[in-house]
Amino acid sequence: MRIFRQRNSRGRGYSLYRRQWEVTKALLQFIWLLLWDFIRGKKGKSQRRIRARWLVAKLVELGPTFIKIGQVLSNRPDLIPLEYVEELARLQDRVPPFLSEEAIRIIEEELGGKIEEIFEFFERVPLAAASLGQVHRARLKNGEYVVVKVQRRDLDKLFDVDFKAIENLIWIANLIIPDFRKYEIDLVAQEFFEILRREIDYIKEGENAERFRYNFRDNPRVVVPKVYWEYTTKRVITMEYLPGIKIDDREALIEKNIPIKPLIELGVCTYLKQLLEDGFFQSDPHPGNMAVREDGAIIFYDFGAMAEVNVLAKEQMVQTFFAILQKDTDRVLEALMQMGLIKPTGDMTPVRRLISFLLNRFLDKPLDVNAFREIGAEIYQMFEKQPFRLPPQLTFVIKALTTLDGIARSLDPNYSLLAASQPFVKSLTRSNSGGNIILVLAREGKRLLREQLQKPPRWERAFNEFQKRLEEGELQIRCRSLEEERIAKSIYLAVKSLIYACLTGFSFLNGILLANTNQSGSWVFFCLGGLFTLLLLNCLVKMSITERFFQ
Repeated sequence: MRIFRQRNSRGRGYSLYRRQWEVTKALLQFIWLLLWDFIRGKKGKSQRRIRARWLVAKLVELGPTFIKIGQVLSNRPDLIPLEYVEELARLQDRVPPFLSEEAIRIIEEELGGKIEEIFEFFERVPLAAASLGQVHRARLKNGEYVVVKVQRRDLDKLFDVDFKAIENLIWIANLIIPDFRKYEIDLVAQEFFEILRREIDYIKEGENAERFRYNFRDNPRVVVPKVYWEYTTKRVITMEYLPGIKIDDREALIEKNIPIKPLIELGVCTYLKQLLEDGFFQSDPHPGNMAVREDGAIIFYDFGAMAEVNVLAKEQMVQTFFAILQKDTDRVLEALMQMGLIKPTGDMTPVRRLISFLLNRFLDKPLDVNAFREIGAEIYQMFEKQPFRLPPQLTFVIKALTTLDGIARSLDPNYSLLAASQPFVKSLTRSNSGGNIILVLAREGKRLLREQLQKPPRWERAFNEFQKRLEEGELQIRCRSLEEERIAKSIYLAVKSLIYACLTGFSFLNGILLANTNQSGSWVFFCLGGLFTLLLLNCLVKMSITERFFQ
């Protein structure tokens, strides 16, 4: 059985046995807490927040890999309750630093010299700590101030052990949970760990920073720190020290007389250029990775989490902007497929329905994570019938857009994404292919104006929309009570869980009694206890999923 292959590492000596037990124990504790809440009927917001805080503390205890997983989940309000999203978001600021002496030892090992010989001054108290490393301020012998990012020791070995532990749990879930395999969670986990391994290569991060800086070489309002390659290795990176105001600190920005609206426009247009023109974008633009200089320029930090997409021609960009304005789902879907953000499948109706929902709900109004709950049950049923795994690039885009949207709304609650993107659209007309762009603008503008003038009455539009959705199979007539069916299913699962819990306790108790009295046959009861434990976990997972999507 491949679960119990031991893998020891040098250095800190990570053991797969010990790590597997730590991860499995944390998972079982969390499932038990959720089951206990379900038994007591405590399913309110305050109780979910209590459990979310427990989970955050446990992730911090488990270390860098699971802190990173929590940070990723904090950007998925479509998958987890809002209380968990808000608590997991605190992981950005709650990562504990490691000892400065350890950081100095790593720097000396990597750069080959004493810290006093390398730097004129080295600040022992870290400026910031993250899941993968921490940052110290220093001054070079030539008097230049720099920041030195030091990676936590043996991260690559820890990632290998953690990945094996998580892979084993997924393997067990594939065995005991029906239809779990079709969601390809193992491939999602593999993609996640490949991204993590790229993030801990600081030489690659330095190359990303230089590429990003080159892309914005003609824009003085976008600042990227330069890399000091003579003080950079795979585990240590030294970059220019560029202090600034935290980008979501509205009071500090107003105090420095930095206008908010131009700053939001700059941030939105900067990201649109990364995504649409360069095809190379920062996938984790949280407030800790962006700052504002006193002259209003944006400073970017941290280039480990970068992603790439296929770029669109400038004419296609303009057409896509107009398609979004017109809420043309088919044209937006076509653009997303051209960028490689959506992979075509046999039936694109569920994906088309999701894009249509996003365009209608979030184009003209603020992004409200609670709105995702309105389609939670529908998405769950859609994925049950037709599993559809989003490419990782699209999840990065969604994560970045929602993060930027949150930053912009913290600065100006009434901002408009479309209005903020106008400077970028105007800049397209000043490109070398301006003639073609103007023709596209004229054609799309004419089409938009014609549609506005020829728009049928509201009742006719509503009828046409109803007919279209009926023809595409988006409307279904249900002759059953979903609420009663959900309650019956929950009761059935609760009874099964109770029976399996009793059988589990009975089997282990008998096994322990026989073992203490030195009688043979105790191993039979222990095996039965293990089997009933797996069946119990299966019921608990099903019950948790049912409650999550139909609450």
